[in-house]
Amino acid sequence: MDVDKFAGSPLGALVPISGMDGRFNRPFEHFAFVAAPLDREPVLEPTTWHAVTAASRALARLDQASRLVPNPRTFLRPTLRREAQSTSALEGTFAPLEQVLASDATDEASRSKELREVLNYVEAATLAYDAIENGRPLNAGLIETVHAILVRGTDADTDQAGRVRTTQVAIGSSTGAIEDARFVPMPAGTQLNVAVQDLTRWMSSPPADRDPIVAAAMAHYQFETLHPFNDGNGRIGRLMVILQFMVDGLIGEPLLSVSPWFEARRTEYQDHLAAVSATGVWDEWIRFFAHGVASSADDVALRVDRMLAVRARYVQILQDENARGVIRDIVDALVADQIITVSMMCERFGKTPPAVSQALQKLVEYDILTGPFGTYGRQYIAEDLFVAVTAPVGRVPSRDAPIKRDRR
Repeated sequence: MDVDKFAGSPLGALVPISGMDGRFNRPFEHFAFVAAPLDREPVLEPTTWHAVTAASRALARLDQASRLVPNPRTFLRPTLRREAQSTSALEGTFAPLEQVLASDATDEASRSKELREVLNYVEAATLAYDAIENGRPLNAGLIETVHAILVRGTDADTDQAGRVRTTQVAIGSSTGAIEDARFVPMPAGTQLNVAVQDLTRWMSSPPADRDPIVAAAMAHYQFETLHPFNDGNGRIGRLMVILQFMVDGLIGEPLLSVSPWFEARRTEYQDHLAAVSATGVWDEWIRFFAHGVASSADDVALRVDRMLAVRARYVQILQDENARGVIRDIVDALVADQIITVSMMCERFGKTPPAVSQALQKLVEYDILTGPFGTYGRQYIAEDLFVAVTAPVGRVPSRDAPIKRDRR
């Protein structure tokens, strides 16, 4: 870590650290950065407030769109899986998005180590969303529970799982040595535990005059700077952004997915966080964060709008074909699961395999599904909904774009 870069920080202080580096079997002496507790909202430039206002409006549009959806949790499944895949990729764990979306349609035994880790995030985030919706406070205990689920069955599933770290860590070392790290967070111990508790109290008890977008940007910086866990800090930190928006009432449903935007700007993201510690200047980071929130919210709103339009077109096709029964139930399920199998639909709707197979074949004839594909030819894909979920930012088909049947 460049000690001179952080020596004059108004947001923290350097403290000496020493110990034995087990990777190299040698002692080390260096410095760690101890972040001061968050305080009041900083004075910001007008351009920063413009970006914050734009982010607030984008979140309001997304929240309004989610309130118009009969069952928003249907849309949460693909949104959360997209977030899980991207936030994991940002930390070096990569599983293709199509595999994540098809996870319920594949055998558990065939899932890769990376896919299982991504699905851990889905489970951890779902627990956290439910906890906040049920009035549980956003506190250190909840975050530790999330961490335990996140690292379950991974290399980080040690005695440190589900607890604030008790060892020193370093971030971004090309050699693995602490001295070569890009950043060294505060030492483990009582002070770190207190800092995490201070942060969650600060997040859960916002004063009336604190802007929630600014607060979320500050809290995310603080969490990543504390780096309270041995692994998973980036994923949990970005999840906490959404949780804080829920606590502050900016979004009623956790449909927001922020990691794809930050993943596309990984280096800039990391540089902005480090610059806050080094200079104490918040503007550039908060502007960057607000731009990411606004772009992410608008992107998710476009995807939801497209999926609603596709589903409406599917329902119209069924009406035109005078199709009834389980086939309609399957079409409704496609918003949540764009890749399905006969066994999935049998289990979900309590129907026999012949009945479901016949319905799926009809949906193939109607150009709603494509398939079967995959191992033993079991998977069927709703291509138009799949594209709405997986399309890169800026390339999501418009609401009125034709679906596969209309393009024939």
